Amino acid sequence: MTKHGAVVVPEDAVVAVAAGRHFSFPPPRTAGAGDLCKKLAAQQIDLGAAVMGSWLDSMKASSPRHRLMAPAVDAEHDEWMEKHPSALGRFEAVAAAAKGKRIVVFLDYDGTLSPIVEDPDRAVMTDEMRDAVRGVAARFPTAIVSGRCLDKVFSFVRLEELYYAGSHGMDIQGPTAASTHHGPTTTPKVGEKQNPTWNGRVNVSFHAAHVSLSGQPGRRCMSLTGGCCCNGDVQGEEESVLCQPAREFLPMIGEAYAALAAKVEAIPGAKVENNKFCLSVHFRCVDERRWGAVAEQVRAVLRDYPRLRLTQGRKVLEIRPTIKWDKGEALRFLLSALGFSSGDGANDGDDAFPIYIGDDRTDEDAFRVLRARGQGAGILVSRFPKDTCASFSLRDPSEVKDFLRKLVTCAAA
Repeated sequence: MTKHGAVVVPEDAVVAVAAGRHFSFPPPRTAGAGDLCKKLAAQQIDLGAAVMGSWLDSMKASSPRHRLMAPAVDAEHDEWMEKHPSALGRFEAVAAAAKGKRIVVFLDYDGTLSPIVEDPDRAVMTDEMRDAVRGVAARFPTAIVSGRCLDKVFSFVRLEELYYAGSHGMDIQGPTAASTHHGPTTTPKVGEKQNPTWNGRVNVSFHAAHVSLSGQPGRRCMSLTGGCCCNGDVQGEEESVLCQPAREFLPMIGEAYAALAAKVEAIPGAKVENNKFCLSVHFRCVDERRWGAVAEQVRAVLRDYPRLRLTQGRKVLEIRPTIKWDKGEALRFLLSALGFSSGDGANDGDDAFPIYIGDDRTDEDAFRVLRARGQGAGILVSRFPKDTCASFSLRDPSEVKDFLRKLVTCAAA
């Protein structure tokens, strides 16, 4: 028999191998995921109280000029790296923590699988990265979790065997083709031998009434709380997960998109992207002297939509529904759909080991979930020190690709 999904760990490799003066992995589990995570959770723009100066300060802080350059090797950077060491350099620590557990992989897209570019429509991933993701998905359940709309991120990745969570997790779809996705009883544990043949199915079972899904003839849908459902084909093909907790906001988001597009049209370089369940106002190509104008136009439009909230990413303002749903909730939902514990306090003793890799402030919601679970690895993609709830770091998409390949190599050994 061939080992599939088994990450080989040297006999003397233990979690303590990664320990430094400031590093502890797995991180201690706390109900609130620690003071730092609480602080990061509170970092969002207050439309009612924020003055223009604080808006501009927040926009500048998200992408200061020095972040475009390689970070200096100084005491601050060294200390940050001790707290968040390279996931490549400390790969054995990750493998040791995952030993005897079932890995589930979650990947952001922009800045993680593809570089950040000036034109968001040109953020394509390389064929080498696609092959690396394909290799991981052949061994572990794998999901792309992005702020982009689901159709857009799928057009970039073009792998039908993955789960996709678009619009910051507010639009989740399962595999559209036969794949090697596994539930808790079919996903190989790290370190154990497994038969290399899987049936390409995920066992998803929810108790709810059947309703029809518009635009998907011949399929059935079981409604869940918050608009999430399990979508299975009547003819008995693969089941696929569907979750759209913000469906009722679609008309409102469409109106806000039209208003924002008209408002920022006169600002050179500004672009509004409709991501279906959320909107992105890009100011990466806007002269910094006009950032205040962008902020003011966004603020003016959102005064008419109190049920929409504003958050911030890397040179982008994000407009989202005011519901308790984010990338962390998407991670919980997908783990539950795969048959693992969602990490909400009930049945937390499962053997899932989620690995989440992302570069943006919105990925902190997922890192917080992993901290609260006390199991899994959050990996921040960043060249520079910044506050994060992630345990590890990688410098750029190239290192992400190397990490994924290493995961595949060790699983195939």
